[in-house]
Amino acid sequence: MSDAPSPRSSYAAGAWVEDSTAKIVETRDPARPDEVVARYALASTDTVQRAMKAARAVAPALAVTTAAERHDLVHDFLALWVERQDDLADIATREMGKARQESYGETARAIFEARFWAGEALRVGGHTYPSTRPNTEILTVREPLGPVAAITPWNFPILTPLRKVIPALVNGCPVLLKPAMQAPGASVIIAEIMDQLKLPAGAFSLILGSGREAGSAMVESPDIAGITFTGSTEVGLGIAAVAAGRNARTQLEMGGKNAAIVAEVRDIDNVAAEIVTSAFTASGQRCTAISRVIVLPEVREELEAALVRHASTIVVGHGLEPGTVMGPVVDRAARDRALEAVTVARNAGARVLLGEDGSARTDGDGGYFVAPTIVTDVAPGTPLAVEEVFAPVLAVIPVSDLDEAIAVANETAYGLTASVFADNAYTARRAAMASRTGMVHINHGTTSEGHIPFGGVAQSGQGAFGIGATSTEFFTSLKVVYDLHP
Repeated sequence: MSDAPSPRSSYAAGAWVEDSTAKIVETRDPARPDEVVARYALASTDTVQRAMKAARAVAPALAVTTAAERHDLVHDFLALWVERQDDLADIATREMGKARQESYGETARAIFEARFWAGEALRVGGHTYPSTRPNTEILTVREPLGPVAAITPWNFPILTPLRKVIPALVNGCPVLLKPAMQAPGASVIIAEIMDQLKLPAGAFSLILGSGREAGSAMVESPDIAGITFTGSTEVGLGIAAVAAGRNARTQLEMGGKNAAIVAEVRDIDNVAAEIVTSAFTASGQRCTAISRVIVLPEVREELEAALVRHASTIVVGHGLEPGTVMGPVVDRAARDRALEAVTVARNAGARVLLGEDGSARTDGDGGYFVAPTIVTDVAPGTPLAVEEVFAPVLAVIPVSDLDEAIAVANETAYGLTASVFADNAYTARRAAMASRTGMVHINHGTTSEGHIPFGGVAQSGQGAFGIGATSTEFFTSLKVVYDLHP
């Protein structure tokens, strides 16, 4: 093992934090747990408070920047971003494990989405309305919400921070970014780019710290007008409860237990390919991953065989190794949860079609690998059918007809996304419209697009949908102006 790298620090109130007394934490490669990837100095309470006060102080000036200035800021950011794509992809892969081609894909998707927001800078506006009174004009305007806290997860360490930081700045809001400490390296690079742009002190801060301490301080502070969060439902609901106590705004993207309903289809092979990609990309560690397949009798046998055939081609290994398609899960706890979920399902009568009974693939470096796993005869209502696993484990749930398929699809507490595969347009539309989810895909997997509203219902989301233009509803407040002309 090489010498431990120097610790990276938070970036607060326009400067990198220097604190010789800070607690140091390490990130380790989940494919090679003995290898230290990076070291980070956790922000003190004083640093968090200083960052929030600076954000509050700069908010009035940031609110009156012009649309052109905000537009140009995004393009200036992207000019520096393209020079760091390799660095971003490498650190993301080494810290959270996904294949490097996926990590680099995040950097490219970030460019597309940031360009979209550069355009939105010139489109943030309101409406005019006719009045019932003479000589009166009524219009609405959107005003910046104020300082926001962006709390982001480890599974998309490049893209998710950008989905919050760039819209915040485009809408005139100071933003404090607190990434998950399993994979904060990409957020440090974002801070380095922001530092190069010489933003006003407090417009952007990076807070390295735990959710329990740094995150809670921001959620509780009256200096923070809103919290945009992506992560687990448990944590998200906790944030919502605290924020509601002081009437702070929240935008929550939380967990999912996403279903694919498969009815009568001719091209079973294509359906299986779509499902396998959606199920095992990022080792199944995506809130939008398909984690259960609800299949009708007429296609079950052929579909199961096709799923196994496609999943068997996935090359599992270190994310930086050429040819790797799927890396490890993020840590030992994630691996243990996945294996336990499969064991519980087997004990309840389910059968493992692929995945060596869900056993881990552990190479000579002791990585946290879980083989692509497909489990069939999973009964509705059982843990593997309704609980989020967040691992490369796909449950197949046989049902008798479409009515039962719809009922089973809707039996979880979540409501993020779903897929419906059917050649009959009526069947597909019926299942799609009955799906209790924020998003639904017909005849393809659960891949979203970077300019389209993204969000869920029930225990999967709360507040304005993110990614697309609807995110402006979180970062701004609506003001109605009545203008009487004497």
